[in-house]
Amino acid sequence: MLKITNLYQRLAATPLWTNSARLCSAQISPANQQQVNVPPATSGVVDVPDKLYSRVELQMKGIDPEVMKSYAYFAKTAAEHLDIEVGKHWALRKAVKDRLTLLKSVHIYKHHRVQYEIRNYYRFMHFHKLTGSTLDTFLEYIERNLPEGVALKVTKVELQELPEHLKSEGA
Repeated sequence: MLKITNLYQRLAATPLWTNSARLCSAQISPANQQQVNVPPATSGVVDVPDKLYSRVELQMKGIDPEVMKSYAYFAKTAAEHLDIEVGKHWALRKAVKDRLTLLKSVHIYKHHRVQYEIRNYYRFMHFHKLTGSTLDTFLEYIERNLPEGVALKVTKVELQELPEHLKSEGA
């Protein structure tokens, strides 16, 4: 028990050790603890209005259509839990095929060839009326849970105020 107390005392002296962890250990005496002055989180923060997005489109590309269907259901469920309006979601009917033809031999025998084919499946999802903070949280969550073999492309349509030089003078 003495070794554990010494370990806590050494860790308490390091700046990386947080106050909450020090409060959990009852073996440290108050004389050994250092006071860390942390400035309040609100000091120096400028109030910036949140961005608004009218639509966000997710484009998923993968080699297994069942995995992408499952991931699309996961993204839709996550959006519903965050109260995000889910728009259309669809998949292409057929796979996009990329073919590569190579010679079997390195130098000669042009008639002996091999063809390789890669099938890519696509799925699209639309989400409407999002704020910037909600979108960041949602994208962080679904990107961290992206399955193997699936690529994700995000397209955002941001709402902006009409510039002053385009506004009519009568309005």
